[in-house]
Amino acid sequence: MSQPATRPETAAPPDGGTVTQQLPEPMSLRRMVGPGVVAVGIGMAAGEIILWPYLTAIGGLGLLWLAFATLAVQFVINMEIERYTLATGQTAVAGFSRWWKGWGIVICLAGAFQYVWPGWATGGSTVFTYLVGGGDAVWITVAVLVVIGGLLSASKVIYKTVERVEVVKVALTLFFLAVIVVFVISLSTWGEGAKETVLGFGQIPAGITFTLLLSAIGAAGAGGVHNLVLSNWIRDKRYGMGAHVPRLISPITGREEASGADRYTFPQDEQNLARWKTWWKRANTEHFFAFLLVCFVTITIMSLLAYETLFGRDDLKNDTTFLRIEGDILASQVGEWLKLLFFAIAAVSLWAAAMGLLDVIGRVASDFLRRNYLADSARWTEARLYLAIVWAEIVLGSIILLSGFTQPIGLLLVSTCAASVVTLLYSILLVRLNTRDLPTAIRLRGWRLGGMVTAIGFYGFFAIAMVVTQIQKL
Repeated sequence: MSQPATRPETAAPPDGGTVTQQLPEPMSLRRMVGPGVVAVGIGMAAGEIILWPYLTAIGGLGLLWLAFATLAVQFVINMEIERYTLATGQTAVAGFSRWWKGWGIVICLAGAFQYVWPGWATGGSTVFTYLVGGGDAVWITVAVLVVIGGLLSASKVIYKTVERVEVVKVALTLFFLAVIVVFVISLSTWGEGAKETVLGFGQIPAGITFTLLLSAIGAAGAGGVHNLVLSNWIRDKRYGMGAHVPRLISPITGREEASGADRYTFPQDEQNLARWKTWWKRANTEHFFAFLLVCFVTITIMSLLAYETLFGRDDLKNDTTFLRIEGDILASQVGEWLKLLFFAIAAVSLWAAAMGLLDVIGRVASDFLRRNYLADSARWTEARLYLAIVWAEIVLGSIILLSGFTQPIGLLLVSTCAASVVTLLYSILLVRLNTRDLPTAIRLRGWRLGGMVTAIGFYGFFAIAMVVTQIQKL
């Protein structure tokens, strides 16, 4: 069978510097849809299904303002990640590492720590046991992780597989939310949510610790290293200068392409700058509707559902059993079919997120290692590094579960707190990257620079507050 021809590449300069190419013609907005859906598909899980509903169940709707503020801040951060890759074809992590390789090492280690705890997959398996009436969640999770690893290994173009899975997940979730709006949430609950969001802005309900808050903002939308992989996804989607960079192809089922230049730039002439404005506008539009708006709707409706069914109960524990109680209430109020639908959607959603998160750390670490330490290796291509890292995460996650650390909420708290801290770190780095390493005409400035400063203050406040409260307990 003949192999598909590889796309011609511009040879990288000997010093790994920048190659000048024309900025490609902008693709249509319809064709650009994808990265935002993948981001929301992966992110629309732990926070929307477990952490934010749990906070609402124990503290009411007084924290919805924080969810909305987090999503707004993340939109600003995410677009700065996309700005750099649109302009250079290089990932943000690679951009940080051009100053000091240590930044890439820190982010890769943070990502490995963030996602080695299989809280998403374990949560999905635990809900699955509610759906089928029993089973060992640990062994189900191990089996699910192995299946996910097999799917990623067998994918010719890995991004396409991840995108298809997350698109299906988002579609199913939106269908479930529509059902909830029609059959469950009352007008009084909608009114209470609006009132608490406005009047409770800036306030934190009693009983909500800063650790829970830091975890919740780390799980709202995307979070942590998850956001940074937007660079890789838009590059594989052929956004901007990313069109000049090879896509991640499986070494098992696809043909590996030669590496392109380390970094690209485009002439700052009238034609290219006009193309840039179109790319930038459409990228913002795609991310606003596919990511921000979907996250906003999902967190709102799932929190209102938890408030409608669980708020005020005194039998809620700090584990996923509150989901089983919620399902039983849905069955009694509407019908057994809605309980089964709830559990099925939750399990699929969390498993799909687990798949995406394995893709996240595989992409970040393989891109960094290949470009900084293994650029001349014929054996360790980026695709082989990717699969090695994915399977290493699967093995480590399985060991953690089999060693007895199996509580989904506990696993998620560790992961999402780490996500908030690493988001604070790279937000600072992004400001420097997009104000100093891009041409004047397209660099970060104006209200978006103010938004990034706000983001740094936002994550910094909650991280410092968590550390202070933990020290006070010593």
